[in-house]
Amino acid sequence: MEEKKGGRKGRACVVVLGDIGRSPRMQYHALSLANQASLEVDIVAYGGSEPHAALLANPSIHIHIMQQWPTSRQSLPKILQPIMLLLKPLVQIFMLLYFLCVKITSPDVFIVQNPPSVPTLVAVKWASWLRNSSFVIDWHNFGYTLLALSLGRNSHFVSLYKWFEKHYGKMADASLCVTRAMQHELAQNWGINATVLYDQPPQFFHPASLEERHKPLGVRDCASDGTSLMGSHFQNETLFTAEAGSDIYVKPNRPALVVSSTSWTPDEDFSILLEAAVMYDRRVAAILGEDDSLDEEVIWKEISDGKQCLYPRLLFVITGKGPEKEMYEAKIKRLKLKRVAFRTMWLSAEDYPLLLGSADLGVCLHTSSSGLDLPMKVVDMFGCGLPVCAVSYSCIKELVSVDKNGILFSSSSELADELLMLFKGFPDECDALKVLKNGALETGSSARWATEWEEHAKPLITKARSFSSAMLYRDFDYDSSKLTLTSIKFD
Repeated sequence: MEEKKGGRKGRACVVVLGDIGRSPRMQYHALSLANQASLEVDIVAYGGSEPHAALLANPSIHIHIMQQWPTSRQSLPKILQPIMLLLKPLVQIFMLLYFLCVKITSPDVFIVQNPPSVPTLVAVKWASWLRNSSFVIDWHNFGYTLLALSLGRNSHFVSLYKWFEKHYGKMADASLCVTRAMQHELAQNWGINATVLYDQPPQFFHPASLEERHKPLGVRDCASDGTSLMGSHFQNETLFTAEAGSDIYVKPNRPALVVSSTSWTPDEDFSILLEAAVMYDRRVAAILGEDDSLDEEVIWKEISDGKQCLYPRLLFVITGKGPEKEMYEAKIKRLKLKRVAFRTMWLSAEDYPLLLGSADLGVCLHTSSSGLDLPMKVVDMFGCGLPVCAVSYSCIKELVSVDKNGILFSSSSELADELLMLFKGFPDECDALKVLKNGALETGSSARWATEWEEHAKPLITKARSFSSAMLYRDFDYDSSKLTLTSIKFD
């Protein structure tokens, strides 16, 4: 986009009332605004996790970190806890207004992530009024449905939250959303016309090369027992790959690497995956006629030494942070598994694509509080050519094409059946898995974030900026003419 009148470069502000390092879609917005729209970009958000290196290295992107509200209230007397809950949105709205109206340079357009809706939409709308800026909402989900997970749909507070979300949502100058199902809901029941901007993987999500797969990724914490044999005793060897001279090769008796990314929240029932892992473990033991007394370390050592079986060992790597993580880690440690192991990890934005690009299968447990959004983690998996097993819900087929790039499941038993079907004969004779992998590669290469953003988001944001500029110059001309008339009268 061209520079504005007077030589000032156009400007946008991306607003996230959350950890910017854990908001990939808004990071991609910022990169596109800077690189594809040639704008100066301010990001106003909370800290916590490191954003992608591309954001930090971009001279046109300026990150402003707000102080986060304390999450722990256990030390407070019970009588004060409701007061603190009421104070939280008040403090947040004043902090947002300070950053949006004082701290940053006046932008042409604000782009805000929803949810959370309260107090974000209120603060950004007021700031857009005060600064003659356009107000654009990117609808990722509905805030009131997330709140209903803890308070229930019939809660008066949820109803009030929905009213605020709808009232201020309709005030936006333009809206983006993540699915056609959400677009229809917004149009029919909210009176909001939104443009669908599907999540797409950026260029740094791609299948990992042999050299990249041979690099070990740092494990922050371990959530399974009996895993001392998971590593290698040799410097030129990993659990999955080995180096002979200048050649790197994938081990034929390696375990299958299954990745699941989770926010460890109630809308992802992680117990489904744990139960499926137990079922896989027991069914394989029954098929192979193994004695229940056989020690798990014996099995892992036999296979590590070269023994191959009809069904592989499974290594589940679970990434992410969230409130229920410790509870599930404790459950994992109590499992008695012989052919399945778990790792929990927190990876940097640069290492996460390498993990996905090295894996054999992705598992998605996202169910959506509204049933109208899509899991971005699956988009990232497709970008790396990684097929998925995903929980089935209303609009998931907008993303997952069954038997082409993934499979859907509704229970732990179904997921266990799929794991047995996909990994039978692994790694060379698992034809069903290979078909899905080819489909995931095709899906991931067919569209990228930059292309999708250029086609759907850029025209909308250009139009919003033009409207903002027109309003600004109209107000300036009106004030100037009024000043001139006043001067003539007094002369």
